[in-house]
Amino acid sequence: MTTYPIDQIRADFPILGETVRNKPLVYLDNAASCQKPQTVIDSIVHVYSHEYANIHRGVHTLSVKATDRFEAAREKVKEFINAGSTKEIVFVRGATEAINLIAQSYGKSQLQAGDEIVISAMEHHANIVPWQMLCQQIGTVLKVAPMNQKGELIFEEFEKLLGANTRLVAIAHMSNALGTINPVERIIAAAQAKNIPVLLDGAQAIPHMPVDVQALGCDFYVFSGHKLYGPSGTGVLYGKQALLEAMPPYQGGGDMIRTVSFEKTTYAGLPHKFEAGTPAIAEIIGLGAAIDYVTAVGMDKIAAYEAELLAYATEQAEQIKGMNIIGQAAEKGGILSFTLDHIHPHDIGTMLDSVGIAVRAGHHCAMPVMDFYAVPATARASFAMYNTRQEIDVLMQGIKSLIEVFG
Repeated sequence: MTTYPIDQIRADFPILGETVRNKPLVYLDNAASCQKPQTVIDSIVHVYSHEYANIHRGVHTLSVKATDRFEAAREKVKEFINAGSTKEIVFVRGATEAINLIAQSYGKSQLQAGDEIVISAMEHHANIVPWQMLCQQIGTVLKVAPMNQKGELIFEEFEKLLGANTRLVAIAHMSNALGTINPVERIIAAAQAKNIPVLLDGAQAIPHMPVDVQALGCDFYVFSGHKLYGPSGTGVLYGKQALLEAMPPYQGGGDMIRTVSFEKTTYAGLPHKFEAGTPAIAEIIGLGAAIDYVTAVGMDKIAAYEAELLAYATEQAEQIKGMNIIGQAAEKGGILSFTLDHIHPHDIGTMLDSVGIAVRAGHHCAMPVMDFYAVPATARASFAMYNTRQEIDVLMQGIKSLIEVFG
């Protein structure tokens, strides 16, 4: 922890100097969205101030500059997750759009009625609803692997679901509601032993740990830029080249075509086949700047630092009578979901905000998880690379005061 440059990191995020209700901001809603370092903000301002134009096909100077910066961001993503080629990096608006793309393109073209898709009981709605829609459209069947009370996947039950009709496994790398880090290497090995492709929803995992898609061996990996300290409205779909080449386009229009006539259209090659229309140009360049930033700090260092924060927060929470931690997996990322006896999570969120503490309260787009634990909602404190033990102390004191107020 002594080698981690926390003071410098905090200085790089201007919003952390803000006050909320006359209190220093304690931002613990990072699982919903992370704040942005000045380098990301500056990169977007620079594009709009000096280098903005539409990308691809333009021959004038600004278009060439913007195209080069945009495609350089694609190269940065490729290196960041160790993809085999930039052809395997498709820019989308977020992990949600990426999963929908796979469902509507890969799903509709490769699956048929009776084929099965396996997910887990801890999935975000974005990795449930697109598959339910596909089931309604073509008659596929959704299977759900259960979890235990700690919030861990019951691996033996997951394996039992991998049958002759299983055509895809789609599972969270890390749960947004519980913090559980799934045993993705075992999941991929078990599925691929039966020639079943695996999609990993990496929206929560990507800002907290190193990700190497070639080492993992997954077939698809998706994540959102806004949770990786980058701009909102950005995201990445990684797919193995052979799979992407076999998939039809998800949307039609500009930038995904090679030729168009009234009789026939031919499509661009990868990855542009899946990038119809003008993208979020400056924002994708900003995502490249965010990757530069976390890479300079070091993903291994970030993971180790956040693990210490989580351990400290868990230790403090366990000492507070009436505070119940929801999700206590052995392998867990920096998320502390909890309830307080006799206090609704929405009241927790509102009261903590009154002293400058930002946490999330609700179902966290994971209603089946709430149903499993028989709670209407949880409060969720989620940690990032810029949070501190002192902020955790403020959170815990706020919770103690809240318990006293509610008696």
